[in-house]
Amino acid sequence: MAALIYKICPRPLWQEAEALGVFKGAPVDQADGYIHFSTAEQTPETAAKHFSGQDDLVLVAVDAGMLGEALRYEISRGGQPFPHLYAPLPLDAVHWVRPLPLGADGAHQFPRLA
Repeated sequence: MAALIYKICPRPLWQEAEALGVFKGAPVDQADGYIHFSTAEQTPETAAKHFSGQDDLVLVAVDAGMLGEALRYEISRGGQPFPHLYAPLPLDAVHWVRPLPLGADGAHQFPRLA
């Protein structure tokens, strides 16, 4: 099984990436100079902290092994190493894309993460 990392993305922004054939990052990624990802363990906290109450999101699972040296794990929130991609995301590294809906409790409802 591939080592997967995850990107939470507004659906329209992801649809634009699919049309272009590459994901160049969300505005925050472009401002920071890299694409922010999370591990399976970090993804729910990332959703709660940065996407609270936001609907029409997708969760993108990416094969970390296909990203090469442009992927770096760097210390971030809470002293944890987070995956950062210092290049556009090639869509052939995407394992799957699934909706990330809000539940009745207002929290995002995640599919099973590897």
